[in-house]
Amino acid sequence: MRWRGRRQSENVEDRRMSGGGVAAVGGGMGLMIIALIAALFGINPQRFIQQANQQRAAQQAGAGGAVELTQQQIEEGEFAKTVLADTEDVWTRLFAESGYEYQKPTLVLFSQRVESACGLASAASGPFYCPADSKVYLDTSFFSQLSQQLGAPGDFAQAYVIAHEVGHHVQNLLGYTDKVEQVRRTQSKEAANEASVRLELQADFLAGVMLHHAQKMRNIIEPGDIEEALNAATAIGDDRLQKQSQGYVVPESFTHGTSEQRLRWFMKGLESGDLSKGDTFTVNQL
Repeated sequence: MRWRGRRQSENVEDRRMSGGGVAAVGGGMGLMIIALIAALFGINPQRFIQQANQQRAAQQAGAGGAVELTQQQIEEGEFAKTVLADTEDVWTRLFAESGYEYQKPTLVLFSQRVESACGLASAASGPFYCPADSKVYLDTSFFSQLSQQLGAPGDFAQAYVIAHEVGHHVQNLLGYTDKVEQVRRTQSKEAANEASVRLELQADFLAGVMLHHAQKMRNIIEPGDIEEALNAATAIGDDRLQKQSQGYVVPESFTHGTSEQRLRWFMKGLESGDLSKGDTFTVNQL
């Protein structure tokens, strides 16, 4: 992916030099596969709130001293800032074409653990978007997990991760997040799971739309990039992760969609760039 030497967003809080901030005691998130299922691209923020409430009594104040970033961490931060700048340029233009003003989110880079308006989270929770403060949270060490543990290496796969989380911000601005939260509060667990799947697949679609227009604006795609993103989309399907973690699949418990669904909706956005084709909430067949 061509990203070096381009504009970097200033809407970034880099908390990685603070030594991890407030310490959080893990509870129920220790298994890596389960953590990845919860982490990848659109976890329900309520889970962070519940986790925080359960853990506050067991917290210990973590007074981590300032730490120096490694060269790899510096480069990861520069990459994330560049991709965020691309999302800003694309969504600002697309919102303006529809007569709206795009409200840019903030990207928070953290290490080990972080406190957000949605509660406390550890690095095991992976990237997430918190609608309560309109911020995307990313521990850049997740990029290594994406490559080494999920078999989805490459900077374009990483750009897909960031674009997906910003997609959740777009959904929040458009009112989809509130609709799904209402389903979660008022309907059955099965209905809530289905609503969550539809939200996640739409975020995959929006990630594709963003990268489609970033390519048109900046010519960012290099040979092999599309394959990287496809590997990432395939790697984080509920069916694949459940098969890896427990040896069998429970479709009724899906919250993010199958590998095939995630791949298909991402490619639909990447190939078309057409927002009108991404209403996952009105189609019968996902």
